[in-house]
Amino acid sequence: MKRDVWKAWKTYNMIEDGDKVMVCLSGGKDSYTMLDMLLHYQKESDIEFSIVAVNLDQKQPGFPEEILPNYLSNLGVEFKIVEKDTYSIVVEKTLPGQTMCSLCSRLRRGNLYTMAKDLGATKIALGHHRDDALETFFMNLFNGAKLETMPAKYKTDNGEHIVIRPLIFCKEQEIEVYAEGRRFPIIPCTLCGSQENMMRKKVKKMIKEWDEEFPGRSTSVFNAMKNVKPSHLLDSTLYNFDALIG
Repeated sequence: MKRDVWKAWKTYNMIEDGDKVMVCLSGGKDSYTMLDMLLHYQKESDIEFSIVAVNLDQKQPGFPEEILPNYLSNLGVEFKIVEKDTYSIVVEKTLPGQTMCSLCSRLRRGNLYTMAKDLGATKIALGHHRDDALETFFMNLFNGAKLETMPAKYKTDNGEHIVIRPLIFCKEQEIEVYAEGRRFPIIPCTLCGSQENMMRKKVKKMIKEWDEEFPGRSTSVFNAMKNVKPSHLLDSTLYNFDALIG
């Protein structure tokens, strides 16, 4: 796990000296693990950077507000809890049969970007892992007609923030084992996580079945996303086919 995080860190130059990293903490296994990894390398690497953990309290019914402040206080980590009732907006705007993820994600992202600016954060760290990237790739392929996935590092559309995904090389199953061993106080998602008709769940099931029948297939696909040959695809904006003159 630590090796995969460090490999991603060095491959994409995720964190540099002097960075202030805003770690987006949801209370799920992925974000807890990400914070743990960054705290480890804050101590063990020769890179000097600061960490501030941020949670967006979306006012979901039954959300245990005390868990994250207690956990972070005990760790001695600087943190900020942002209270925004995006839950009511998502429930009101989502039509029957539709999934809540897209709207929820947009609202959450906007609030987190605002908080990053207020805090003076130079990097925003999200807890997406290898399986998230694979699922997003196939969702875009099947439903969006494009070859695209979650980037390991990118600049926001307005150019104000750099977003990183330190767990991008980590398998979800390994994160689950790590989180269980660390006994993180997991907070379950009662919004999008409870929707059974989500396309992401269907794609996850497809990938799992592929790996059961053809071991290593998902690894092969993930490695292919790091080994792109534009001249062997059909996008004329990425490769100058006009320059190929007989």
